[in-house]
Amino acid sequence: MKRVVTVTVNNNSGVLNRITGLFAKRQFNIESITVGATGKPGISKMTFIVPMEDPNKMEQLLKQLQKQIDVLKVTDITDKSIVTRELALIKVLCPPSVRSEVYSIIEPFRATVIDMGKSMVTVQVTGEPTKVDAFIELLKPYGIKDIARTGVTAFVREQQKSETPQLLLQL
Repeated sequence: MKRVVTVTVNNNSGVLNRITGLFAKRQFNIESITVGATGKPGISKMTFIVPMEDPNKMEQLLKQLQKQIDVLKVTDITDKSIVTRELALIKVLCPPSVRSEVYSIIEPFRATVIDMGKSMVTVQVTGEPTKVDAFIELLKPYGIKDIARTGVTAFVREQQKSETPQLLLQL
């Protein structure tokens, strides 16, 4: 099972190193990591995807992360309703003879051609990691020359209320 952990931190030198060092010290493999600025100056958010079989080890890791200098908040959001996204840039062989075939794959995935040469195109795709994986699999037969993936970033979804507005009840 993969866990999605977000860590909000003060954006200071060495914070990322200390946090990833804690993962390594506890023998956790980090499958994906993203780090970016938040809306607040000097505050960053990190998103980690880690494989986890033992829930007790995860609880211990979360407690140790919370004790780190410059860590403001640690949350395991795996079991919550979340939105995840990833960006991939894929450079694929695309001579004129197969260009229409490649474009027929690009369109349904809402991917974008961001660079084009005589026999190669660079495509940008965003979405759930499973969508990105499926897109890459479909392009493999054409010859992928290079791939760059950002890693997964995630948010907890806002709770949806199913209440009927009071205005409608009065009518």
